[in-house]
Amino acid sequence: MLWVAFRDGSLVNMNESLVVVIYNVIMLALVSGALLLLWALRSGHSADRNPADVVLFALLGGALVVVSVAGAFLGPLDNFGKFQLLAWAAFAHYPLFLIGVARLLFRQTRVLAFGCLALTAVLLLACVDAFLIEPHWLEVTRTTIYTPKLQAPVRVAVIADLQTDDLGDYEERALRLVAAEKPDLILLAGDYLHLAERDRYVAMSASLNQMFQRVDLDAPLGVYAVRGNVDWPDLWREIFAGLPVTIFETSATLDLGPLVLTGLTLEDSHNTTYWTPELVRAVDAIGGQEKFHVVLGHIPNFSRGQVNADQNPYADLLIAGHTHGGQVQIPFIGPILTLAQVPRSWASGVTTIASGKVLVVSRGIGMERGQAPRLRFLCRPEIVILDLVPSE
Repeated sequence: MLWVAFRDGSLVNMNESLVVVIYNVIMLALVSGALLLLWALRSGHSADRNPADVVLFALLGGALVVVSVAGAFLGPLDNFGKFQLLAWAAFAHYPLFLIGVARLLFRQTRVLAFGCLALTAVLLLACVDAFLIEPHWLEVTRTTIYTPKLQAPVRVAVIADLQTDDLGDYEERALRLVAAEKPDLILLAGDYLHLAERDRYVAMSASLNQMFQRVDLDAPLGVYAVRGNVDWPDLWREIFAGLPVTIFETSATLDLGPLVLTGLTLEDSHNTTYWTPELVRAVDAIGGQEKFHVVLGHIPNFSRGQVNADQNPYADLLIAGHTHGGQVQIPFIGPILTLAQVPRSWASGVTTIASGKVLVVSRGIGMERGQAPRLRFLCRPEIVILDLVPSE
């Protein structure tokens, strides 16, 4: 496999890059061919308006969309690579086609021409929002949960999917926002760095460690971390070396005083039926049935298992990340891709999944890297603040 190194030290798979280049060349050829065909068919028309213009435009535009989608999904790239190709089509090739149509038909069919320009504007505005605005438009999401199992309020901050390959001011600002909330408990839901090269991961782990030190992230009930699926299994612990952070090497239950916390390993949080007798006994041993019980895992699949049963007294609040809220959400539909075995409606936000059991899935702070397009659409990054409040 052929790789090339860039000046920042990153490695790019040339086979994958070649696929992207070939796709774009083919799409440019198709757009040019469609416009030339439209020009040739229109050249003999002298009427100011021709109903055939709309039909011809619809046929050519529809064919372009079908070919671009088929080309993306039939190609050799993974799902994230396919979405990268679709992003090229939606935000580069479709606007070029629409502008060309508007230019060719402006004198004869101005309504259609202006319609094409309006659609181009919508696509370009969506592009600006998705690539330049939303990825760093960080939101602090606040939710209050009432429970009779607490004697005093507890503020919980959830940091999920920092997931970066280039640490900078944005990540430090996110951590400082968490510190400013003065939480009683900080939960780190995994996916801290997304790097394929071991040397870069090691170097950036040290940088992230220093960032945590600068921010001085701490909480009275502690800071706890689980591993995410993009974290290197043998290296991720170094991110928290020397910091006041408890990491879950294995799934375990801890008594934090006012509440009980269970941290799940990546493998256990991925398991849709996970709730072992060992953890049940651990929770029982520290009075978990009487105390408010928080379960932290990276992938929300565990929320579908025995832990969410109505008659299961062992979990009150389930917390996860991983989905990024889909990164792209469609109105009335929700996230396109969640990469989790939970209902689409569970993949982002707060969901009451059973009586007295709340699932919180964070949209995360960062984004998918690698082949994926670096975008968010109608899915802002977030820090989650949960205020656990005693109820009568």
